[in-house]
Amino acid sequence: MDNFTYVIGDSGEALIIDPSWDLDKVLDETSKNGLKVVAMANTHHHFDHTKGNKELADRTGAKIYAHRSSALPKDVALDDGGEIPVGKIKVKVLHTPGHTPDSVCFLVQKNLFTGDTLFVDECGRVDLPGGSSEDLYHTFFDKLLKLDDNVVVYPGHDYGEKPYSTIGEQRKSNYTLKPRSREEFIRFMAEP
Repeated sequence: MDNFTYVIGDSGEALIIDPSWDLDKVLDETSKNGLKVVAMANTHHHFDHTKGNKELADRTGAKIYAHRSSALPKDVALDDGGEIPVGKIKVKVLHTPGHTPDSVCFLVQKNLFTGDTLFVDECGRVDLPGGSSEDLYHTFFDKLLKLDDNVVVYPGHDYGEKPYSTIGEQRKSNYTLKPRSREEFIRFMAEP
């Protein structure tokens, strides 16, 4: 499914974002870099982003972080503006509903981990249960596009021409982010 799993490390600690497949590879990387996995965080509840939660928790003792509205088993409930400590850094939580009600992005300095909210030159579907074009409109135009152009976008899947981009590049090339009114965006998202 071309999923990305990300490792954020600092001061000997690691946070795993969206553990799914290839956990041995993830744990090999953390071990090679002298990192202890202390937490995992899910961008949303879909199985392809959470499949590895239980196994990773069992193998490492890491706590599971997910948005408060998520039905996922979790140790720590996240809210918009909250933070996840990893070593000396803080991972900021941005609640970004639209693809799902529990969708979040994680901002680490100038790096944004978007899950299925925003892909390179595309966005997550809104036609699945809980999806909302109106919520996604507010996520894009009231939250993500207010970030600096140099913020690097790391999506949840490798669906684009390249594996990552920036907010500035996406502002120019991503047709889903073209300036539209809320009503125009909702109509656009309903098109086949």
